[in-house]
Amino acid sequence: MKRFNTHKFHAVQTIRDGMKFSSKKEANYYDFLKLEVTQGRVVGFFMQVPLHLPGKIIYRMDFLVFYSNGTCEGIEVKGYETPEWKLKEKLINRFYPWFKLRVVK
Repeated sequence: MKRFNTHKFHAVQTIRDGMKFSSKKEANYYDFLKLEVTQGRVVGFFMQVPLHLPGKIIYRMDFLVFYSNGTCEGIEVKGYETPEWKLKEKLINRFYPWFKLRVVK
């Protein structure tokens, strides 16, 4: 595990499996999802999946997770919820009401 640079909210960018994560929390959640796959609760997952919002805003959720029971959900790993995030969350809920997005702290 290699760490580098710091973020304005004290998040430490972290590398796992050759991929850069914005924070240690996000990298740890990636590790958790890999374990869930090996245990059969998760079929698979994508990272940094875009959702298109009005005003040419592209929101990239941290993970899109597909569960073995046939459901899926978006996961956003947050240490701190900024006003910008709260606005994007409202837009996502308004324009994608059928989509479940969960915030993990």
